[in-house]
Amino acid sequence: MPTTTLITNIASLVTNDPAQGDGTPLGLLTDAAVVLDGETIAWVGPAAKAPSADETHDAQGRAVIPGFVDSHSHLVFAGDRTQEFNARMSGRAYSAGGIRTTVAATRAATDATLEANLTHYLDEALRQGTTTFETKSGYGLNTEDESRALRIAARHTDEVTFLGAHIVSPDYAEDPAAYVDLVTGEMLEACAPHARWIDVFCEKGAFDGDQARAILTAGKAKGLHPRIHANQLSYGPGVQLAVELDAASADHCTHLTDADVDALANGDTVATLLPGAEFSTRAEWPDARRLLDAGATVALSTDCNPGSSFTSSVPFCIALAVRDMGMTPDEAIWSATAGGARALRRDDVGRVGAGARADLAFLDAPSHVHLAYRPGVPLISEVWRKGARVA
Repeated sequence: MPTTTLITNIASLVTNDPAQGDGTPLGLLTDAAVVLDGETIAWVGPAAKAPSADETHDAQGRAVIPGFVDSHSHLVFAGDRTQEFNARMSGRAYSAGGIRTTVAATRAATDATLEANLTHYLDEALRQGTTTFETKSGYGLNTEDESRALRIAARHTDEVTFLGAHIVSPDYAEDPAAYVDLVTGEMLEACAPHARWIDVFCEKGAFDGDQARAILTAGKAKGLHPRIHANQLSYGPGVQLAVELDAASADHCTHLTDADVDALANGDTVATLLPGAEFSTRAEWPDARRLLDAGATVALSTDCNPGSSFTSSVPFCIALAVRDMGMTPDEAIWSATAGGARALRRDDVGRVGAGARADLAFLDAPSHVHLAYRPGVPLISEVWRKGARVA
């Protein structure tokens, strides 16, 4: 039978429930306690009012936050692109084409190698507080390698995304239309059973608006819900297309018109910002302040991938978002937890409240603000996932 656990002596608790504590979006409680019942949270409130439980765990005056929800990553791959990164930091501009290097390495790798790499980066992320993650295919770009990437990913998360439309496969460099036919036909048939989402890189050098619409529409017909790489490197149709097709998330959102911002503010599509990509490519930062002030829902994610954002650290991305994207520490922590959950259309994660999954990250600090205040310091002291301490 599940055992109940009372976690007490919490200096400050981020619940993401405005009905709790200070009434802000973070629902911040001080001198708090949480009761876990198996894999879920049973009770949250002031420590003085906490009910009894089978076991007690002392948080020792630490801050506790929901486990991070990393809603955008690319973790099924082989090889790395150290030389490309070194060249870029020495003056070469970033473009979409470097993905081909990873495609070649991934196709050549065994299933065991790909899964070992995936679990390595998942463990790395877990130690830094990430308890829910999405990950994509996109480094196979043929039917066999895309479907095996998804099969491998699905053994480790429910949030699996088919990204056969990462770039046009090198095999179809002279006939992009034929590749779109493959992605929307044979490849989709093979991949749909292993995925929840479908994604496309709508960008110069990848897929234009018409191609992206065809790919996402075909995915929806197979029961996959859209998300989209939108407006990363230049202005384009990606954000408008995301809102039109009710995509759960438009990711990157660096180059936005006023109409793009209005569309995001008035729709259900989350703007997922990926500051690790701008950091690693020396690109222009997304303007989070503009989106937030307009009323758009913003998520923060790592975009962990070997080419443009090789970090699994949500705390690092929080620090970047506060320092360089105009977010407050409260907004950044909300976006990395509740915002990520919104981007995955989940209500069981990204919050600390009765009925939520018991995912918690303990900070070696009295407040969540330290995640931005002390950048680069390993503040995650313990992690609980589904009611069990896992790191």
